[in-house]
Amino acid sequence: MKLAEFNSADTASAQALLRPCIDVSRWVEAVAGARPFAARSELLEFAAEAASPFTPPEVEAAMAHHPRIGERPTAASTEASMSRSEQAGVDPADAAVAEALARGNREYEEKFGRVFLIRAAGRSAQDILAALNQRLTNSAEEEDRIVAQQLREIAVLRLEGLISE
Repeated sequence: MKLAEFNSADTASAQALLRPCIDVSRWVEAVAGARPFAARSELLEFAAEAASPFTPPEVEAAMAHHPRIGERPTAASTEASMSRSEQAGVDPADAAVAEALARGNREYEEKFGRVFLIRAAGRSAQDILAALNQRLTNSAEEEDRIVAQQLREIAVLRLEGLISE
């Protein structure tokens, strides 16, 4: 969608476009409510600022929509399509990496009580696996900060992919 179309869309349509970026009502409402934006860069900057910080309940709500790394969602939703595209660097046919990711995901979930989240776009499977293994050494507090930052990055990257100048 062009920025001009986003700027002129009714509020409900703008919010519906934003929600797959990250399902955090406060963020969706803030970005939609701040329109019009003079430039795409202004929109992306505002979106990043509005996402900082996400509160723990917002992180928890947003996490409910994220699949495990290495598990491709099969739903036909915009969010599932975005997730499949973001995980393009993870080849499910690579059995060794798939097994290592599955093992790491289980360890992460046991330790932190949620799925491992990383901005997968632009990262190889090896990069993701290395980050997963490193993050398993983090404290819960460190991981909370990292997860919130990853969610912010994902939201802005998704928005960047939706809106053109």
